Amino acid sequence: MAEPSTPADNAVTPAPNPEDQGSKARQLLGMKGANPGETSIWKIRLQLMKPITWIPLIWGVVCGAASSGQFRWSLEYVLISAACMLMSGPLLTGYTQTLNDFYDRDIDAINEPYRPIPSGAISIPQVTTQILVLLGAGIAVAYGLDQWAGHDFPMITVLAIGGSLVSYIYSAPPLKLKQNGWLGNYALGASYIALPWWAGHALFGDLNWTIVILTLLYSLAGLGIAVVNDFKSVEGDRQMGLKSLPVMFGVSTAAWICVLMIDLFQGGMAAYLMAIQQNLYAVLLILLIIPQITFQDMYFLRDPLGNDVKYQASAQPFLVLGMLVTGLALGHAGI
Repeated sequence: MAEPSTPADNAVTPAPNPEDQGSKARQLLGMKGANPGETSIWKIRLQLMKPITWIPLIWGVVCGAASSGQFRWSLEYVLISAACMLMSGPLLTGYTQTLNDFYDRDIDAINEPYRPIPSGAISIPQVTTQILVLLGAGIAVAYGLDQWAGHDFPMITVLAIGGSLVSYIYSAPPLKLKQNGWLGNYALGASYIALPWWAGHALFGDLNWTIVILTLLYSLAGLGIAVVNDFKSVEGDRQMGLKSLPVMFGVSTAAWICVLMIDLFQGGMAAYLMAIQQNLYAVLLILLIIPQITFQDMYFLRDPLGNDVKYQASAQPFLVLGMLVTGLALGHAGI
């Protein structure tokens, strides 16, 4: 049963103070609380691409390279890895975030009216051009990576196109997966964990069904991370009929769903590592889960609306380190 709404649920995010010294940095990163007074078109374009969201994708490529067991520390391999990170982060994640802001402009007009599109800081034709340029560049880099790897089947290009399609149906009508809290958040979690992992693995090794299934399961932990982003837009989602988990179940219940998804599926991955005799890596993963649980209790479960950003900043580093530990374990085991 959903909780009755509270004043905190119905609060619209206030426009940030333009004099806040940190607001310009938040704008460039695409974080909540950006400076509404920015006029530079390139800074506004960067804000739409939300650089803060590139980090998990870039890290996912690193985890995939580790799980392939075939990465070598050479200049060539480092540069080709950087190209894969460019594809996954700035280009295709930038495309995804810009596309999402384009289709969310009505919701943002309620929750964050100072954002670039609802505020009129950038025109719709300029946004459309940015979407197409980032998409085309991302697919072009993917094709180049396939050529470097000597793939008979253009696996990385297919992953780039498939991921871009998921991004589109996540944000755009008529499907608009984000309207469904479960499907939308899982699509987001898989895009942030599984897709870049597959790209990094395919770049240096042979992507196989074991890696595909394990990373899709790991993405259920990513579903929990994706839910955290829904707490900042409860009122706008409710008004627009979007069935996010906080809207469907209430803030408190959704917070518990979020943390349980994160912890249980990471714990399940630790159990799998033990089952394949990667005990040291399993213990390291468990040790990284413990501080996550601590921060969940300290911040998120006590005030998910007020502490969402603080919780992500404190707990998410342990999640991404756990992903790398898992990737190293799989590479060591020759999975």
